[in-house]
Amino acid sequence: MLNWIEYRKELFGRIGEIGKLSPDTVKGYQALSGAGQKNDLLGAKTRELIAVAVAVSLRCDGCITTVHTAEALKHGATREEIAEALGVAVAINAGAAMVYSARTMDAVAAGAAG
Repeated sequence: MLNWIEYRKELFGRIGEIGKLSPDTVKGYQALSGAGQKNDLLGAKTRELIAVAVAVSLRCDGCITTVHTAEALKHGATREEIAEALGVAVAINAGAAMVYSARTMDAVAAGAAG
């Protein structure tokens, strides 16, 4: 298994380097990240549970370790709630695979007709 604590330290170091080389990029990311907090319609816990599910769907280890899992826990998410959010990610990814499978079969049919 990944040493998440060490990985997080290394990742923050690299992101710090990017911040020095391209500060506007990091500022832009921070602005996007904070945009949802302004209205707070979903609440911090729900936003972080969504972020965890999206991070899994996008296969972003950094998103999982640097912020969203810790923030979900900080805002009161339980292991069970996180597991349910992960279940949503699994279902969405399976659904996306089904849609793209249908598209592939469409391409097969087009190739067979051409």
